[in-house]
Amino acid sequence: MKKAAVLALALFLALPALSSAQQKDATGCKDHPLFTRMPDSWIQGCLERTFDAYEFTVAKGKKERVEGRFTRISYYPQAKLNPKPSELQILRNFENAVKALGGTSVYAEKSVETFRISREGKDFWVEVRAEFTGKYWLYIVETKAMGQDIVANADALADGLRTSGHVAVGGILFDTGKSTIKPESAQAIGEVAKLLKADPGLKLFVVGHTDTVGIVESNLTLAQDRAEAVLQSLVRDHGIAAARLRAFGCGPFAPVASNDGEDGRARNRRVELVKQ
Repeated sequence: MKKAAVLALALFLALPALSSAQQKDATGCKDHPLFTRMPDSWIQGCLERTFDAYEFTVAKGKKERVEGRFTRISYYPQAKLNPKPSELQILRNFENAVKALGGTSVYAEKSVETFRISREGKDFWVEVRAEFTGKYWLYIVETKAMGQDIVANADALADGLRTSGHVAVGGILFDTGKSTIKPESAQAIGEVAKLLKADPGLKLFVVGHTDTVGIVESNLTLAQDRAEAVLQSLVRDHGIAAARLRAFGCGPFAPVASNDGEDGRARNRRVELVKQ
């Protein structure tokens, strides 16, 4: 009995030391490269996805869906911190940090603020949510189009041509603003070649499409050059007769989605096959 009492007293005396210990960040979590953290705070949890979407508040009652690399980080103040930072203190700190990065505040209310930052050729959307307890949350999307993991196969392309006379080819990608075909496009172009070899009488227009970013004339030229690059790849790499193909640049004139957001612009940047 005496031994148990001594042990209980030892545990009781140890409690203050345990409670005052610094809480460590959750395993695998770290600060986002854009921002440091509020002093004496720790990361309670985080989530990072290569491609996802988040709806940022851009006006009262209005949100904008943004797609790209998604990061969520939850920050809690250390238990010993007293007084804890207010919501206003947290938001003002981020306002100043964003301003230093050349960004702007898009929308703000009592405990939530949306920012946008363009830096080193990258576009970031940031939402900060603060709480009177000193806790705050970051939601960050680095905008970019999704890397195409699945490409249409030859049978699916044939079905599209048969039913509607045209079909978009998923998985043909280019360097930004150029007609250079990325290496990961090889599988998709191979499926187009397979389609053509399966039907020797098939002739196709290879049509390049762009978004509306930039001037119309440049987009028309880019679309033409991209279509021609695909045509040349089919001839050079797969032995398709050039007489069966014709390249055409449609530019921004046949969108399949709104060009107001990056997700729509990404869908509009495409290569289609049209049956001659």
